[in-house]
Amino acid sequence: MFWKKKNVARGNNTVIEVRVASSKIVVDNLRKAYGSKEKQTTAIDNVSIEILDNEFVSIVGPSGCGKSTLLRILAGLDEATGGTATVDDTLIDRPGADRGMVFQSYTLFPWLTVEENIQFGLKIKGIPKKQANEIVDRYLDIIKLKPFRKSYPKELSGGMKQRVAIARALANSPKVLLMDEPFGALDSQTKSEMQLLMRQIWQVEKPTVVFITHDIEEAVFLSTRIYVMSGRPSGIKANIPIYLPYRRSISLKETMEFMGYRHKLTALLQEKEESIGLE
Repeated sequence: MFWKKKNVARGNNTVIEVRVASSKIVVDNLRKAYGSKEKQTTAIDNVSIEILDNEFVSIVGPSGCGKSTLLRILAGLDEATGGTATVDDTLIDRPGADRGMVFQSYTLFPWLTVEENIQFGLKIKGIPKKQANEIVDRYLDIIKLKPFRKSYPKELSGGMKQRVAIARALANSPKVLLMDEPFGALDSQTKSEMQLLMRQIWQVEKPTVVFITHDIEEAVFLSTRIYVMSGRPSGIKANIPIYLPYRRSISLKETMEFMGYRHKLTALLQEKEESIGLE
């Protein structure tokens, strides 16, 4: 990968030099520690990844390894202790409209209907009503919830709520969609349906997706690339490109190629850290 040096301006008008590549997202030697100088807990250390435009990248690793911490830094919801993270060569130091976020919990506004939830960000941006309605209609069609446009979140199943959350994030046309175990609370069948829908949405909308999951099968099915994190303090153990068909169906999970990736990732996660050289 071609790297270059670039001066990047922070919000306080100071300028720092960072390494950037011809990528959508570049994370360079990122570190996050909590606590005081006398007693610190390091969540992630020396994490470097790059994500190309329109890639669907999953990040997997053992429980508590800092996957969600990394995602929160990319969202601008948390501040790194060291290193840098950039989107389109711009330093991430705050939340921004260029990044949409979908959480595991159903973060819909309970007093708003399905269509009002999807419209929420559009209203804040001042999108004209006619245009906003057209955007909402399009996404209701994509997530297959047009009959429920006037329903409230309490009237929806868990899978339906997450469909609305995804539509709400995408309706604002973010450059990057950040997803923190969004299907983790769903039952097995609904989870498979949501994985297929998410893959189909990505193929049409083509956002850059960073997807956190503890489910290896889910990561393989959805992704074009998977980063494997080590135990805490976490680094990047492996970078695995996924060479599977672009158009995917649930039956893909029964193929030898799919199972090969699943076994490889399982072995990586089960390896003892001292037995491998972390990059």
